[in-house]
Amino acid sequence: MKTEFSLFGEDCIAGMRRLEAGSVDLIVTSPPYNLGINYGQYEDRKTKEQYLEWTMQWAAEARRVLADDGSFFLNIAGSPSNPLLPHELALKLAELFVLQNTIHWIKAITVTTREGEEFSAGHFKPINSKRFLNNCHEYIFHFTKTGEKPIDRLGVGVAYMDKSNISRWGHTNGRDKRCRGNAWHIPYQTIHNRDSQRPHPATFPVELPAMCIRLHGLSDNLVMLDPFLGIGHSALAAKECGVKKFIGYEIEADYLALARERIVCKQEELLVGV
Repeated sequence: MKTEFSLFGEDCIAGMRRLEAGSVDLIVTSPPYNLGINYGQYEDRKTKEQYLEWTMQWAAEARRVLADDGSFFLNIAGSPSNPLLPHELALKLAELFVLQNTIHWIKAITVTTREGEEFSAGHFKPINSKRFLNNCHEYIFHFTKTGEKPIDRLGVGVAYMDKSNISRWGHTNGRDKRCRGNAWHIPYQTIHNRDSQRPHPATFPVELPAMCIRLHGLSDNLVMLDPFLGIGHSALAAKECGVKKFIGYEIEADYLALARERIVCKQEELLVGV
């Protein structure tokens, strides 16, 4: 399915005000975290009160444009200096939405097998501290309007380790797939040149929004929105998943141009694979 892209170089609040109420089925986004990151035009050093007030402004528009059975996936993280930020944000947004699921995006993890073998997978940014642990995960809050939105749990399902469970449990219907749960290990790809491979200072892997799309459930006329487009990873996910229409807003001209360039490259890549 060909995806229709509408990407705008403007503030998302002004942009969303032009959209019809209830016209968006799915929102997947990651706003600035108020951690002092240098994005360009946007000032990422607000007071907590200013940040929460700004969040409610754009979130109110997001709620207005979201369909009654829509999903809003918000990726957010705290920091050692501000660990309560995700929770404060979730409590504030609960004035507008119902928190239906809390997903943990695991960027790096160390696992010990039954045989006692220990191995690590993924990437994280190490910190030098006598007080804090390295932060290896972020939150994905799944908000809806009612808390009653049916989801496609097997859309992001995983195979059974013990294949006898396929026949043991009646709910499997003979399928080798179970619910993944709310811990998603999605590592960043290894990069050798940050300027060319990850030019945005804070972005998520394409697989993260792709999994949100599949969990929400695909349909022939799905309309998806990202108010904070960045370099377009959510748009790339929409293209991969066959979303009907994608809308994105980005105030940084360089990021927007790169997002458009990457979409063209993804379209060519998918055409070659046909």
